[in-house]
Amino acid sequence: MCTPMDNVAVFDSPGKGRGLKATKEFWAGDVIFSESSLAAVVFDSLAERICHSCFRRQDKLQRCGQCKFAHYCDRTCQRAGWSEHKQECGAIKAYGKAPNENIRLVARIMWRVDKEGSVVSDMQLTVLDELEDHITDMQEEELKEFKVDIHNFLDYWPRNSKQHTIDVISHVFGVINCNGFTVSDQRGLQAVGVGLFPNLCLVNHDCWPNCTVILNHGNQSAVNTMFHSQRRIELRALGKIAEGEELTVSYVDYMNVSEERQRLLKTQYFFDCTCENCKNRTKDDLKMAGREVDGVKPSNEQVKEATDYCFEMLDKMEKARLNGDYHEVVKICRECIEKTEPILADTHIYLLRMWSTLSEVQAYLQYFDDAAEYARKMVEGYMKLYHPNNAALGMAAMRAGVTHWQAGLIEVGHGMICKAYAILMVTHGPTHPITKDLEAMRMQTEMELRMFKQNEYVYHSMREAALKNKPMAMMHEPKSVDEGIKNLFHRRK
Repeated sequence: MCTPMDNVAVFDSPGKGRGLKATKEFWAGDVIFSESSLAAVVFDSLAERICHSCFRRQDKLQRCGQCKFAHYCDRTCQRAGWSEHKQECGAIKAYGKAPNENIRLVARIMWRVDKEGSVVSDMQLTVLDELEDHITDMQEEELKEFKVDIHNFLDYWPRNSKQHTIDVISHVFGVINCNGFTVSDQRGLQAVGVGLFPNLCLVNHDCWPNCTVILNHGNQSAVNTMFHSQRRIELRALGKIAEGEELTVSYVDYMNVSEERQRLLKTQYFFDCTCENCKNRTKDDLKMAGREVDGVKPSNEQVKEATDYCFEMLDKMEKARLNGDYHEVVKICRECIEKTEPILADTHIYLLRMWSTLSEVQAYLQYFDDAAEYARKMVEGYMKLYHPNNAALGMAAMRAGVTHWQAGLIEVGHGMICKAYAILMVTHGPTHPITKDLEAMRMQTEMELRMFKQNEYVYHSMREAALKNKPMAMMHEPKSVDEGIKNLFHRRK
């Protein structure tokens, strides 16, 4: 049987160390390989709200009767998670509390490797020992935290488990520090944990990559936990990839200018990015541009002043958002937009952040007309900057589509939802819960659009009646600017 790992080969990538290349041609949306986690844990902050086996978000979870820490959907999930939790359960009881997520993940990895050896499946292309740990590159502050974790790990690790040298333990901590991958809930909308996927660690970075990584839990929409499948990632092609071409993903968001991306990559992943986009500073001019009206551009001083003002206001806005003061968020965004919109281009990344936040908060507060206008501007800006099959662009188009639909702007709403659906079919695939949700929305808006075209008056009066009977579902609380387009890879904050 052809395993998915026949699609790739490990090779020495010039200037990057080991990498993966395609052994055949791929097209947009193709799954190059999928991989289950070697181990994964739920974040400390969500330990009571996420199932520790299938990573679903649930309102009522059952607690492990022994350690009182792990939570599960039900007995089926508890049984499915027992092989991973068994030793952890005893260790937590003996230690008196659950240690932090990094320590729990390292312990789970080591128990699994001790039990099954360094190769846990015939599809694994690399072993833990071969992965980079970058301990020698760490800054003093990071090293301090690192040593505290190792000290606490030694207290937590049971005496009856196989004992390891400090070097071995440090190496595993180093590996998860720069290779841990964020695991999302069943809808794929929120990062809820962190895991280690060895083959994925071999895929190198490019700011304009040819692949994307998505977490696909398989049939997690099934209510019956018997059908919940394993946590797995899929590496998917964003466009045509030639045989022999290196496979790349982006570790940071392209919405940052080259200098900022390079800084993030150096401090978080310990390498200097030399990709074409960084070398040529591609699109940096658009991301910091002034607005041209009838051939007249604002001066560099005006653009700099507006940029600095935006930066200050983003900081204020984030504080108000953290306090849950959404009316204050709206006030700050409005002030900032009023002052800077005449000066900054519609691709300026700070203005885009303002539009994005304002549209999300206004939708949450149910001012849908306002929300729709800013969501549309945000998507139009994103389209000029992002790769046409970027998942963040797809999610933004989905949000804008829903907002337009809520505002009764059915034509634009349906168009945006179709656009989002086309992107997510590539980045997430047809079986992902988000794509399935989008497909349902697409059919719903298509039907409504037909009604609207036949008779606008009838459409609007039916819509009014439907909204009175069934109030629109409240939007999720607005997230932080950084969370909106999250880095894929988990980083210690």
